[in-house]
Amino acid sequence: MSAFFSGVGVIFSLELRQRVRSLSWYILLAVFVGLILMVTVLLSIAFLGFGEDGGGGIYSTIIYFVLLLGTLVAPALSGNAINGDRDAGTLAATQVTLITTWQLILGKFLAAWVTALAFLAAAVPFLIYATIVGSLGFGTILVSILVLAGELGIVAAVGVGLSGLMSRPLFSIVASYLIVAGLSVGTLIAFGLGGLAVQTTVTSTSSYGQEYNSNGVATSCTSSTTNEYPVPRFDLFWGALVANPYVILADAVPTTYDQYDQPTDLFGFIKLSVRSAQQAPETVTVYDECAPGSGLYEDRPTARETIESTTPGWAVGLVIQLVLAGGLLIGAHARTTTPAAKLSRGSRIA
Repeated sequence: MSAFFSGVGVIFSLELRQRVRSLSWYILLAVFVGLILMVTVLLSIAFLGFGEDGGGGIYSTIIYFVLLLGTLVAPALSGNAINGDRDAGTLAATQVTLITTWQLILGKFLAAWVTALAFLAAAVPFLIYATIVGSLGFGTILVSILVLAGELGIVAAVGVGLSGLMSRPLFSIVASYLIVAGLSVGTLIAFGLGGLAVQTTVTSTSSYGQEYNSNGVATSCTSSTTNEYPVPRFDLFWGALVANPYVILADAVPTTYDQYDQPTDLFGFIKLSVRSAQQAPETVTVYDECAPGSGLYEDRPTARETIESTTPGWAVGLVIQLVLAGGLLIGAHARTTTPAAKLSRGSRIA
């Protein structure tokens, strides 16, 4: 077992040295730090203008910014990890050594993952500032960082897996971006289109007007009106969002509330939106202004009650993503293993 991890370490160190040797990598990190600094300053000014510390909002925004940039950069760094070496004629030279196929794949995957985590490391000073300002809980910090690191690892695994399955680096990089886009944007499109395609009819009965005498006492109420209108059934398609990396991050992080039971950060508001989508619309609504205690907003659950009464889906989403990434890595192993029984046309050996 130690020999196996030693081989993985050799590939990992070689890949990492090759990546950090490039000047463009440091320029990219510098640009990222500059953007994070600008976002932190602007958010701090905005929250101070409202008389709030805004630490939770700043922290969650930075975490999402790291996730966004990481999912944009990781496919480019990992999407040509294997077929790029094949094109350069260096893959065969590695395969004739004692390095096994799994050592090669895992070493390249770990190097791509660590490279993506460099963005998280660069954001640490700003995360510390937001943590101090917002007095965030340990659970929020720990879970958000762990889930973010896991999501970056999944994207890196997808890129490495596709680079082993496809012979052309350009195609594997584009396919990696398409999968990331499918998880990030495609799930939202599927959720929206599915909910709009399936609708139900709501019957609403309302009476808004009361008549008063000269003493200001209500004497009668206007006749009620009944309307019917269609509403989307998003509750039937909320499951399309469970594999979305941004939803997984928000759904997994423990929610903090203010004195009005409202979320205090971006994680909580995204979680509230997704959890609210689980609730089926009421098909019959009645509003009678003349009825005692009647009102448009009576008995509305708070944000805390909505979140606590609905089902979390982040664990299922993580399992889906892990199965996808693991399947691609297994496929890359089958495609890269030697001796190869058959090579695709135009494949370069050395």
